[in-house]
Parts: sequence; structure tokens; C-alpha cells
Amino acid sequence: MRITHLTKSYYSADAGACVPVFHDFSLSIPVQSIMVITGPSGCGKTTLLHLVAGLTAPDSGSIVREPSETGAVSYLFQEPRLLPWRNVFTNVELPLRTSMPDKGERDAKVLRFLSLVGLSGYEAYLPSELSGGMRQRVAIARAFAYPSKLILLDEPFQSLDVKLRHELLQAFLSLWGEERRTTLYVTHDIPEAVLAADHVCRLDGPPATVADQFPIPIPRMNRVPGSPALSQFEARLYDGLTRPGMAQGAQGSST
Repeated sequence: MRITHLTKSYYSADAGACVPVFHDFSLSIPVQSIMVITGPSGCGKTTLLHLVAGLTAPDSGSIVREPSETGAVSYLFQEPRLLPWRNVFTNVELPLRTSMPDKGERDAKVLRFLSLVGLSGYEAYLPSELSGGMRQRVAIARAFAYPSKLILLDEPFQSLDVKLRHELLQAFLSLWGEERRTTLYVTHDIPEAVLAADHVCRLDGPPATVADQFPIPIPRMNRVPGSPALSQFEARLYDGLTRPGMAQGAQGSST
């Protein structure tokens, strides 16, 4: 996916004028990879996801997806956004009805993904009967069961404790390993970023600029939290976030 010369502004009542979130912004996301987007609050991370998802339109510029990744989008928000009056099974199954008319095939797919996120036996539960972590597992199962080519994540684990965050991140990465899809993953959590990413992009702004961008070549099976191998990447991100404006990579190098 290529984002080219993107511009987007919003009217600010405080400023009494339009404030640019993106101005001539460009970025490339390799197909079937996870690019983690990090950076300070207000630099445009969530707006970028909304633009990529088509939830809002750019003022100018283009977002072009490769032919192999065109089609539907799965979006994991900060909240699970489950239908409270529907049980676990139906929350995952309902979005599949338009793309998968065969009920038997649809039901089998739902059960498979619920099993993969550790929720076998909870199909009849309502969201109110689940813990926060379990509700987010339902959202992960729904995102992967839906036949999307692109997955967007907006800090989906931020409200959970450290242990549960790690468990859900591993559940997500396990599913992603089985069905690789182009993924944009927004997080403030730097250890989470280096555990998940094929590529990391650190933004500064507004308006958003690519302050740093680099790959993490370590195979995920060899990534251990707190290991020296990962610490160099964590240190690079922490250093960049504590020294705003001191970009280690030019925006132009990202396109």
C-alpha cells in the first residue's frame, strides 16, 4: 500500500482556522506485513487509520492498495465494539453473512476462530458476561474471520493489564501467522511495538512527519520481551520520543 502526498486538515474552534494533520505525507506499507505506527499523542496516528479505512477522505493525495490487498477492511478499535444484545457466536458470525451465504461453512469458520482465540465453550455468552480481555478476544476472532485483505488496529489492548496485553498480542500474532494480511498497528507501547512489527514507523507532528522508520529483522518466534536483541530497537524508539524533532530518518526515505 502506498500513501502519497497526503494532505488532511480539520477545523479547530480554538485556533479559529483549519489545522493540518497531514501535509504532503508519504509512506509505503509492504504487502502482508505488520507496520507498527507509534509517536506522541496528537501526531495523527488514528487519523491515518481513518483515512486508510475510508472512514474519512483526504483533502488531497492518494492511498493506493496493491491489487492483492484490495477489498474489505477489518478494524480493531480500542474498545471491542460488540453488539451487547448478541451472543459471542453471533457477534463473530453476523459480519460474514453477506460474503459467506452457506450457513454450515459460516458456522464452521466462526467456531474455528473462536477456538483459536481460546473461547470454545463461550459461544452462547453475552458480552456483558465476559471479562474485558475475553471481549477483546471476540473482536480479534471477528477481525480474522471476516474476509478482509487489510487489518487496522488502534491501540486495541491499551486498557488491559500487562500480562493480558501480552497474551492477546500473542493470540493476534498467532492468527496473523496463519493468515498474513497487510496490517497497520497503532500503539504507544514500545515493547508491544517491537514484539509485533515487521516495520516500525515513528511519527512526529502535527502535521505528521515520518521521524524514523526501520525494519525489525528478528523472527517473531525468537523475540523475547526484555531481551538484548530487542532492546536496541526499544532504545531507538524511546530516544526518538524523548527528543522530539530529532528525526533519524527523513520522510522521503519512506516512499
